[in-house]
Amino acid sequence: MASVENHLIELLPRKDRFHLLAVCEPVQLVLGDVLCEPGKPTRHVYFPTDGFISLVALSDGKPALEVGMVGREGMLGAHLALGVVTAPLHAVVQGPGGAWRVGSAAFRGELKRSPALRRSLNHYLYVLMTQLAASASCLRFHLIGPRLARWLLMSQDRAHADRFRVTHEFLAYMLGVRRVGITMAAGALQRGGLIEYHRGELTVLDRRGLEAAACGCYAVDRQAYADVMR
Repeated sequence: MASVENHLIELLPRKDRFHLLAVCEPVQLVLGDVLCEPGKPTRHVYFPTDGFISLVALSDGKPALEVGMVGREGMLGAHLALGVVTAPLHAVVQGPGGAWRVGSAAFRGELKRSPALRRSLNHYLYVLMTQLAASASCLRFHLIGPRLARWLLMSQDRAHADRFRVTHEFLAYMLGVRRVGITMAAGALQRGGLIEYHRGELTVLDRRGLEAAACGCYAVDRQAYADVMR
């Protein structure tokens, strides 16, 4: 069987993996597409393979701040494992690419059938809780530069490439800061030789340097995943 390129699915025993993939369909995630809205029923869950998704909190009913990110390490719709159908966050495609999609009713059926899937989702919910907590702490205590470095590392991890498209306006929206702050922080990273930015295309030049510039929240996220997702 060819690799399904989603870590959550690949962690399942072979029989459970086949059962789940039998109810999945391959789809392409399109940049900017909204996949779910808070308070509305979840129609599908998504297991990204090479696309990735931003989880965004709302303020006064409008998207305000990114609080999490989902790539091939996880899934969108993990709240169904808690028996809750309504989505808690605004989810928008940040990086285009492939994903496995399954209807929420069929997925709930798989959860009932597979103890291994339930166990994996419970562990992943812990990872999401850690990511949400880290995002809250990061917003309160860390400067824009280290937060930007963390965000770029998280995006690079999920894009699986050193180069990806992103605008200063989008970065300001994701980090909940003014665009001028992003311009200054990105300029400092570029002058330090860590990144290159030209006409909306960003290239990571020095991965180790970017990790050193990032706040500790990035390492916390990675360690939480390594500790429980086995």
